[in-house]
Amino acid sequence: MILCIDSGNTRLKWGLRDGDVWLVLGAVAHAQAGALQLPHAPVRIVACNVAGAGGRAAVEGLARRLGLAVEWVRSQAARCDVVNRYEAPEQLGADRWAALIGARGLHAGPCVVVMCGTATTIDVLDADGVFQGGLILPGIDMMRAALADGTADLPVARGEVRDLPRNTFDAIASGAVDATTGAIERMARRVAGAVPRDTAPHNFLCLLSGGAAGVIAPRLTLPHRVIDNLVLEGVARIAAAL
Repeated sequence: MILCIDSGNTRLKWGLRDGDVWLVLGAVAHAQAGALQLPHAPVRIVACNVAGAGGRAAVEGLARRLGLAVEWVRSQAARCDVVNRYEAPEQLGADRWAALIGARGLHAGPCVVVMCGTATTIDVLDADGVFQGGLILPGIDMMRAALADGTADLPVARGEVRDLPRNTFDAIASGAVDATTGAIERMARRVAGAVPRDTAPHNFLCLLSGGAAGVIAPRLTLPHRVIDNLVLEGVARIAAAL
């Protein structure tokens, strides 16, 4: 049994994996990781961390309590049928790498892999499993906060996403979501020649995960699928290959 961990900027997500099955999944604040109570005792811990020294310390504290070493996910040139074409493969974020590997395990065709968290990443995986490159842009909440921080009259607000916003709160919310969906669809057109859902050729799919995926997905005109824990799926695949 393997404890898989995705230590992200906001929370620490975890899952206990037995073979191909998730026995349980959960999420906690980093400060609570050391006290995490597991229903089963793992024999290994495989973790991905993008939360800096604090996130790493939280995972290592949990590992010490369980009497296990941490096997860290690190980006590399190739793993689990995915080839990394980043100019310096080791500089690709470990969470992006794990998400690409998770995506390859769930979909064999060309895809755009979108992680909707503190930042939004939009990565291209071709039909041969080659990561061709991708984008990083501010997440939905970060876009809203940036407007409030950088202007005198625009507040941090949670408006409704509308096609033609007629108040400032809705204009901010809609602008952030439309900027994100526009970037996703622009990337998809470059890669797959994707057209509106149910008509896209070549088995193309957009895979989305992260806290804002549920906001973005309904606005897309591409074939898409929301995956609750795509990074953990990748961590589990990597764990099985180690």
